[in-house]
Amino acid sequence: MIEAGADSYDKRSEDEIIEYYTSQKGTEMIWSKEETLPREEIERIQLERLQETVSRVYEKVAPYRKKMDEAGVKPEDIRTLADLSKLPFVTKQDMRDNYPFGLFAVGKDELVRIHASSGTTGKPTVVGYTQGDLKTWTECVSRIACMGGATGKDVAQICFGYGMFTGALGLHYGLENIGAAIVPSSTGNSQKQIMYMQDFETSLLVATPSYALRLAEVAKEMGVEPERDLKVRIALVGSELLTDAMREEMHKFWGKDILITSNYGMSELMGPGVSGECLEHCGMHINEDYFIPEIIDPKTGEVLPVGEQGELVITCIKKEGLPLIRYRTKDITRLFYEKCKCGRTFCRMENLSGRSDDMLKIRGVNVFPSQIEEVILSVEELGPHYEIILEREGFLDKLTIRVELAHVTDSFAVLEKITAEVKNKLKIMLGLDAKVLLVSPNTLQRFEGKAKRVKDLRSK
Repeated sequence: MIEAGADSYDKRSEDEIIEYYTSQKGTEMIWSKEETLPREEIERIQLERLQETVSRVYEKVAPYRKKMDEAGVKPEDIRTLADLSKLPFVTKQDMRDNYPFGLFAVGKDELVRIHASSGTTGKPTVVGYTQGDLKTWTECVSRIACMGGATGKDVAQICFGYGMFTGALGLHYGLENIGAAIVPSSTGNSQKQIMYMQDFETSLLVATPSYALRLAEVAKEMGVEPERDLKVRIALVGSELLTDAMREEMHKFWGKDILITSNYGMSELMGPGVSGECLEHCGMHINEDYFIPEIIDPKTGEVLPVGEQGELVITCIKKEGLPLIRYRTKDITRLFYEKCKCGRTFCRMENLSGRSDDMLKIRGVNVFPSQIEEVILSVEELGPHYEIILEREGFLDKLTIRVELAHVTDSFAVLEKITAEVKNKLKIMLGLDAKVLLVSPNTLQRFEGKAKRVKDLRSK
C-alpha cells in the first residue's frame, strides 16, 4: 500500500500507513502502484492484455468466435486500443441465450465459485470464477475500499445479502484483505444490525444507500442517535445510484462527519470492484489494468468522444472464467482522464445519471427516476422514501408520485404548500405535470437490497 504523492512504490507496514493517513488531512491510501502509473504505461498494459484476451476468447468460446466472424474481425486485427471498436458488443441477452456456461472460456472443473442474478425477468445470468479470478477480484475491491477511506483498523459491517448476489462476498474479501475485521451481518433484522454496530463498534458500513437510510431510521426509533451513539465513520455504498441529493440526505441521518463514498460493479463484469470513489468525490476511478471503458451512443453504438455522456461499455482484460468483451452495461455516465488530486491516474467515471433501461418515456419525454429523487430530496419537509406510479388513462400517460412526509402535520395549508412546491419543481425539472400524494412517515415499503421505486402499470 502507498500513500498519495509518495515518491516510492515500496509498501510500508499497515500501522505506518494508517498513522500517516490519520495525521495528514486530505491524504488517502493507495493500495497498489498500478493506480498511479503514467497513462502510456496503463495503455501498454491494456493493449497487451486485450490482445491476449481476444485471442483466447476467439479460440475457446464458440459464440464469441461466431460473433467475430460475422463482424469480419480476427484476433490479429487488434493492433491498437482503437481497434477495440471493431469488436462486436456483448449484452445480457447473450448471457441468457448461452445459459449457463456457454460464454465461459474455461471448463467447469477450473471454476471455484459460481454466482448468478435473481433471474426475475427470465433465465439468470451466471458468472463464474477461477482461483485466479478470485485473486483479481480481491485486489480490485481492496483498491476501491482504500479509495473510499477504509483501513485495516476498521470494523466493517456488511449489510448486503449473502448468497448468489456478488456484492456481499466481493466487499467481504476485499476489506478482509486490507486487514479490516468483518461483521457479515447480511440484510434484515435491522434492530439487531444496530445492536451489532453498538456492541462491535462498527466503523465502516457496507450497504445500499436506501438501506443505510433505513438503518439510521431504525436506530432513531430505538432511541439511538447514529452521529452520537454509533462509531460509523464511513459508508461504502453501492448496488444503487447515489445522487448528490441522496448523499446529503444520508448526512442528515448519519451526521455531517460521516464519509460517504460510492463504488460500482456488476455481477457480469466481476461484482463490486470495477470502480470506486476517492475522497475527492470527483467520480469513480476505474481499475484500468483490469477493465477498458468506452462510452457509446446507446442508440447507434458509436463510440463517443472523451467527456461526452452515453452508455458505459466495459471490456474485461484479465478475467479467466468469463472474460466479457465490450459488455453493454446500460449505465449512463461519462469518462474523465485528467490525473486526480488524490494521486491516481486511472480514469474516472462520473457518478451514474441512471440506466438506459430505467429511463421512462412519459408523454414523449425521457425521464430518469434520479431526476424525481433530486426534486423530492430538495424539499425539506419530505423524507427520502417515495414511489413512482405510471398508469395510462385512455391514450395519455399519468404520472403519480407518492412520497413520505418527514414529520406528521395536520395543517391542510402546510400540506397544500408542500404539494404545490413539489409539483412546480417537477414541472421545471421534467416539463411534465405530476400528481403528488403526500403520505405519513413510515408508510411506504422499505428495501434491504436494491430499492424498487417504479411501478409501471401502463401495460396493464
